[in-house]
Amino acid sequence: MRGLEIPVQLLMVYFLVHLRFVGMMFTSPLFLATAMPLPFRFLCAVLLTAAAAGAMGTETVVPMVLFESWISIFVLALRELLIGVALGLLAALPLTAMQVAGEQIGTAMGISMASVMDPLTQRQTSIVDQLQFLVGLWFYFRWNGHLLMVQSVVESLRLIPLAKASLAPAGDMGLGEWLSAAFRLAIKIVVPFYCALLLADIGLGFLARTVPQMNIFVLGLPLKLALGFFVLAAALPLAVDMIYEQMDRWIEFALSSTMAWR
Repeated sequence: MRGLEIPVQLLMVYFLVHLRFVGMMFTSPLFLATAMPLPFRFLCAVLLTAAAAGAMGTETVVPMVLFESWISIFVLALRELLIGVALGLLAALPLTAMQVAGEQIGTAMGISMASVMDPLTQRQTSIVDQLQFLVGLWFYFRWNGHLLMVQSVVESLRLIPLAKASLAPAGDMGLGEWLSAAFRLAIKIVVPFYCALLLADIGLGFLARTVPQMNIFVLGLPLKLALGFFVLAAALPLAVDMIYEQMDRWIEFALSSTMAWR
């Protein structure tokens, strides 16, 4: 019986590590593209699990007493899945801010009603929202953000031990700070558009008072669209720079937040 315990322990270690990678890959916007089929994502999680668990060494085992009932097994599995989900969601704050900013920009420009199907998330989004997200996603891969996400899961294996049957995190994990930071970053991206379009509305208002024969509604829409796209071309590189500055910070924040399960 003693000889059978070690293979079972190692199997459970691989299973729990696999759930942590699955939680990250199925919630992070980096890996949610529908072009990546579901079996392929599972296969990637299996390969990453083999590499990560092999790097941990054979001394990492889970006490067999934790597998005496299905309830304890379920609690362990759900805990590892939630840790992976938290890493995938919290570390993707710059991409979330880009999406929120895209929605606000589309509303300010007046093209939010023209929604399109996003092939990555399979939901209706505005054109600017999709553009902002795709640009942020491209640069995230360009800066090896996907490798940093995988590295964060591997680092979490060292910081947060596997063999602990505690389902609820100790604290709020800094969710309030995360939401306020996402809102602030989105506002920083949107402010140039709001200022430019506000000045355009003021100018159109003066024009409507001085030349009442002119149809301001017909003139205003193409003018605001042209101004919005001009500001978008000028401000998008600045938004990319802000993402680059925030990427490492929020991966570290995700790791520190998941320490609540330690």
